[in-house]
Amino acid sequence: MNTPSRDTLRRKRHERLRLRISGSTERPRLSVFRSAKYIYAQVVDDTTGNTLAAASSREAGLGDGPGKTAAAHAVGRAIAERARAAGVSAVVLDRGGYRYHGRVRSLAEGAREGGLDL
Repeated sequence: MNTPSRDTLRRKRHERLRLRISGSTERPRLSVFRSAKYIYAQVVDDTTGNTLAAASSREAGLGDGPGKTAAAHAVGRAIAERARAAGVSAVVLDRGGYRYHGRVRSLAEGAREGGLDL
């Protein structure tokens, strides 16, 4: 029997989520991607297809800390600061097919602390 990989299942979940979640000009989409080592976040306006702000734990100063969850929290604060500088105060969270748990939750909480309305 041929079982699909975890990444294939995640991509299918993400496709289902994207049927319901879309970013607009007033409330863009906060897209999260999680790899084994790093976490990435983008604020995307889907009507124009533009990325308004981006942050990742690969950047100097954001990935430092005791663990990956702390790095995700720092990325959430950074993306909130950059989004507010771009004039965005409210976003829709696109968790990318991942559970709202661990690093994804930590990033969302960091973004809330940074002043974004999720």
